[in-house]
Amino acid sequence: MSDTSLKRQLKVLTIPVFIEIALVMMLGAVDTVMLSRYSDNSVAAVGLDNQLISLVFLVYQFFSMGAAILCAQYIGAGLRKRLVQVVGMALTINLMLGLTVSALLYFFAEELLHLMGLRPELMDDGLVYLRLTGALSFFQAISLTLSASLRSADKVIYPMVVTGIVNVINILGNYALIFGHWGCPQLGVEGAAISTATCRAVSMVLLAIVHFRVHIPKFPLSYFRPMPWQELRYLLKIGIPAMSENVSYSLSQVVITYFINQISNEALATRTYCYNMIMFVYLFCVSITQGGDILVGHLVGQRRHQAAYVLGNYFFRWSMIITLSGSVLLAIAGPNLLKAFTDNEEIIRMGVWVLMVDVILEVGRTSNIFAGSTLRATGDTIYPFVVGIIFQWSIAVGLSYVIGIPLGYGLVGMWIGFALDENIRGVILLRRWRSGKWRNKGFVNE
Repeated sequence: MSDTSLKRQLKVLTIPVFIEIALVMMLGAVDTVMLSRYSDNSVAAVGLDNQLISLVFLVYQFFSMGAAILCAQYIGAGLRKRLVQVVGMALTINLMLGLTVSALLYFFAEELLHLMGLRPELMDDGLVYLRLTGALSFFQAISLTLSASLRSADKVIYPMVVTGIVNVINILGNYALIFGHWGCPQLGVEGAAISTATCRAVSMVLLAIVHFRVHIPKFPLSYFRPMPWQELRYLLKIGIPAMSENVSYSLSQVVITYFINQISNEALATRTYCYNMIMFVYLFCVSITQGGDILVGHLVGQRRHQAAYVLGNYFFRWSMIITLSGSVLLAIAGPNLLKAFTDNEEIIRMGVWVLMVDVILEVGRTSNIFAGSTLRATGDTIYPFVVGIIFQWSIAVGLSYVIGIPLGYGLVGMWIGFALDENIRGVILLRRWRSGKWRNKGFVNE
């Protein structure tokens, strides 16, 4: 396949992935936007809850992330049986993991929120949202694996359509249950939780139907007798470092949120509002990287390493251009956007400064998303993990705390620390990518 064909295929993959991820982000943002009409305290409580839920979802990505990388390489190498084995094992393990974690979130919700330092006046809202969304979070564990499997086979259109359907359901559910329309009770935060949890269940059912019809119609027992231990070992080899890095990042964000919560309710609400705007800025970077990594995995499976390198540099360049353009536009539009969420002058003031600092942060984040994810797609999983652990905790947590609280620069000072963390890690991971040391890390020749 020529470079021109690869770039054309990249566009075909990126557009559906872009739409799907935008809709996934909308699923959380819709709760924030609608709850902002209910109260700023509700937004703050749900924002802290979602830090914990995000951590849980990263745990669920443990095996689905490994399965996606292996599937892409096996498809490139034409190894159909090993593909089926990997997906089957990932689905089974994620189901067991999801049920266990969901039970823990339901029964220990109050203890977890106390541990995170949620203020007493926010506890009722935080507790009801975490219990409802946490108890049914196992649906997301299955959905992540099904979606990853479909994407690895270039069937990216299906997760996009499912996510679109789910978003419509969530908007309608929020409208009815938060505010009490169409004869439904006015439930506020509880209504948002019911709507979101229901949507995740619907998403899993639809993805399962599609997966069995268009990708893997059955999982023959003979493929798993004897147990394919080698595939499990590969899943662990990819999944443990990848999950550990992401869990470390999410845990660091939980600790950071705890610090922000100590500043003020306004700081916590500001972080929630700004985060829900900023995530759309780096949406294209995430989308083109996910689409590109499918092709990189295929090329590595075919042992076409130079083509993978050229393609990676191509989509990284476009990621940086579009992400930086979006972050500058967001900083300019920030005051008006924040006023659309809230009339609290302190939240608006902090938010404007945060969005300005974030322009610098996105340079590093774009480099991290590209280099970290693409290195994993080639099989180079340990290096991003080690770099992530070191700098997430020393700079993103440690330095941000010092700047924000002891030095008194508050939320804006902490955002400066985040920007330093992302940029330093970005430089280090880009050097790894350009060194070419990932070229002998593939799995199809093991």
